[in-house]
Amino acid sequence: MRIDERAEALWAAAIAGDEDAAADVVLAALDAGVPMESVLLDVVAAVQARAGREWADNRITVAQEHTATAVNDRVLAVLAHHPSARDDRRDAPARGRVVVACVDGEWHAFPARLLAEVLRLRGWRVDYLGAQVPAPHLIGHLHRTNPDAVALSSSLAVRLPAAHAAITACQSTGVPVLAGGAAFGPDGRYARLLGADAWAPDACAAADLLASGPLPRRSGGEPPHLAGHEYDVLTEQAADLVRGVMGELGRRVPQMTGYTEEQLARTAEDIAYIVEFLRAALYVSDPELFTSFVAWMAGVLTSRGVPTRALSTGLRTLAARLTDLPGARDMLERAQATLRADAR
Repeated sequence: MRIDERAEALWAAAIAGDEDAAADVVLAALDAGVPMESVLLDVVAAVQARAGREWADNRITVAQEHTATAVNDRVLAVLAHHPSARDDRRDAPARGRVVVACVDGEWHAFPARLLAEVLRLRGWRVDYLGAQVPAPHLIGHLHRTNPDAVALSSSLAVRLPAAHAAITACQSTGVPVLAGGAAFGPDGRYARLLGADAWAPDACAAADLLASGPLPRRSGGEPPHLAGHEYDVLTEQAADLVRGVMGELGRRVPQMTGYTEEQLARTAEDIAYIVEFLRAALYVSDPELFTSFVAWMAGVLTSRGVPTRALSTGLRTLAARLTDLPGARDMLERAQATLRADAR
């Protein structure tokens, strides 16, 4: 059976919530001689990535996506304790100690867990701290264990301010930081901006980088153009902005009078998400971060039957309330221009 066929079989089991069938798929792959790391990266990770894409395209529900994630997490546990994993760890060259953790507020823990298992296979002693690790707790752990490196994971760009705080705090203890995850940009641009010592696009690349030798320490002062007045104002006013935009949309969009409580709640969540990504874009002074998020949100909403003009109305309504924040308004205008161009 080919790797893609094994991934398809795992997908069917994961989306059905069948943990036994999912375990059977990966154990059969090991029995057939597929290396453990390939099972982790080419089967389990591939299925997890597919769950995210299928949800975004509205082909599965949130509950199904969560079910698949839960099953895949259980599969990782099965693989971690399989005799072949212990054999691989025993045969791997002895390496140092790495702490793997998600930044504070980041609840997408699967990529970090996957990295932890790959590093263990390659001989590292790994302290996996899981999701949403507050910086003070992380620093306390570093002082107790004195690891060779910290691998910080974040999937959502709204966590970049928290990632910056964690990176700075870890480096203050003398421990270098390897950043990874979608939050840091497809090319790692935000990892560099926030001062991380290194960045890796995936678990395999991260393991290769750590194996190549000690991480090179970044030097220099505080990265430029972080936070600032507009970020601070938007942070302070976020909750009021969401309420104000929702009220204005109720007047501008007649259809909202017929919305159910659930639909209103989802609309408020979308507005809050827009504000959060705008804050993140202001923090790193990069309009492209916000524009790409809006393009992604437009795709998600379109797949659910929500027209792009509804998103455009929300962006215009928000911009009208940010008259004293020219940088934020410019980002909103760029995003609207992108939506108009995509609609042509």
